[in-house]
Amino acid sequence: MTQSDFAPLRTERLTLRPLGPADAAELHRLINDWDVVRWLSRVPFPYPRELADEWIESTHRQRAAGEAWHLAIVGQEGDKEVLVGCVGLMRQAETRHAELGYWVGRRYWGHGVAAEAAGRLARWGLANLDIDRIVASVLDENDRSAGVLRRVGLKESGTGEAHFLARGGRLPVRLFEGGREEIAGPFTEPEPRPAPIAAADAAPAAEGKPLLLVAACALVDIDGRVLLARRPEGKPMAGLWEFPGGKVEPGETVEEALIRELKEELAIDVSAACLAPFTFASHDAGRFQLLMPLYLCRRWQGTLTATEGQQLAWVRPNKLSDYAMPPADKPLVAMLRDFL
Repeated sequence: MTQSDFAPLRTERLTLRPLGPADAAELHRLINDWDVVRWLSRVPFPYPRELADEWIESTHRQRAAGEAWHLAIVGQEGDKEVLVGCVGLMRQAETRHAELGYWVGRRYWGHGVAAEAAGRLARWGLANLDIDRIVASVLDENDRSAGVLRRVGLKESGTGEAHFLARGGRLPVRLFEGGREEIAGPFTEPEPRPAPIAAADAAPAAEGKPLLLVAACALVDIDGRVLLARRPEGKPMAGLWEFPGGKVEPGETVEEALIRELKEELAIDVSAACLAPFTFASHDAGRFQLLMPLYLCRRWQGTLTATEGQQLAWVRPNKLSDYAMPPADKPLVAMLRDFL
């Protein structure tokens, strides 16, 4: 495994990339510091130099196995790249959770580096891994790290204990967790502002909420499989799988909106005659009521292309429920399964 098997993640100031052998000496210098290690549960002190090489090698094996993603936090000093610390996500095999961990060299404390790096990796994980929640823990007295997790968007969820290797015993910790709704930030677009679809003098939607009309399409191939698209990082509910489609713009019919969205998202041409209305979903989205008609389509022209960088999957109807979906899409799965 090399560094090239993972595309670096970037923020305004930082790059998150796999560690390499050349990082070992500087990693050892930064972490072999009691003021850093005393807050970390899995790190010994003193920290042997050879352990840096061994741990870096282990990060590549864990990433290849889909178990953990440990990355170097790298900044710039002039035209020179400098190692600042490390950040990682570790999947919990028994749940759809991943544990977030990080540390930053003492020299770089107080600059917002930890929150910037941890938030970036947390959002990437929710968008690209099969997880729904990010969890973390901090030593009970570590208010600085608790503040980092709050800035990322995690909420305190309880207390527990963890073994701290460098301190030689179990100590009380505060537990944190958050999902897609909580973990937002500069890499997440705002939700679309719902446009009213009723006339100005018509009755308002229930409880005064505006109504957002969204069209969706179940593309069905010759083998009876249904296409799902995964919402890419940077969009609300990133990482969830959905039926292609999008918001109906003012002046559009539902069919016109679907034809436009399928062209924009998948580079295919669909005629209105090939769109068959199937069912609909109504979902209370908090700020607005979402109404989503679902159409079936078995014929289109062009080669399916993920023009927005989204992942695509052809799924058997009886396997649709295995994919994590937005709340509005979930009720449609059983109806499609029974029909197809």
